[in-house]
Amino acid sequence: MQARRASRELALIIFSQFDKNISNYKNEYFLSTILKSVRTLISSSQDEISHCASQLNEIKDKIIDFENNHEKNLNSPLDAQNVSVPIEMTGDFEQKIDTMLNACDKVLNALDIAELTTLANQDDVKDYVIKICDNYKDHKKEIDSDISEFSFGWDIERIFKIDKDILRIAITEIAYIKDAPHRVVIDEALELAKKYSTDDSPSFINGILARIVDKYV
Repeated sequence: MQARRASRELALIIFSQFDKNISNYKNEYFLSTILKSVRTLISSSQDEISHCASQLNEIKDKIIDFENNHEKNLNSPLDAQNVSVPIEMTGDFEQKIDTMLNACDKVLNALDIAELTTLANQDDVKDYVIKICDNYKDHKKEIDSDISEFSFGWDIERIFKIDKDILRIAITEIAYIKDAPHRVVIDEALELAKKYSTDDSPSFINGILARIVDKYV
């Protein structure tokens, strides 16, 4: 994970906690929120890994029970070791495999979180998070007006909060920070939408940001 990507993801966490009094926020608030967010992410990561281990142990127990109760082993002498048996792809085992795949996804997510929390301690990551938050704080009215203008028929209050926050971060970068290529900012915004929002969100966000680029280039 690149430093800027980590900054945007951490900014998204902070934006989720903003209220209408954002103009009163100081940099100390942003820094303390980063720290709290990292602690929350670490705790979430630990819970995910613990849950994954529990699921995998459950799958292992089911396989052992299946082997113990297979006719080949039930009919063998008491002192004989179990022999391996084929597992039929019944609906039950398909479900267990789906559970294992889900556990793998959770582990990968936990690793992603662990990397994010490590990057959060880097000065360049924290500095860019604060730059995003500060610039949005200073230009909140203009940025939200842009979202309303280019969302064509959507009341900004009815847009998903996560989608608004992704747009706010991207517009802040494109219009006011101007420190990264527009295409990179848009691609990162779409990745955040795919990761955290609905299936329709990436295309909705992409359309608005394309118009934002036309406005500010």
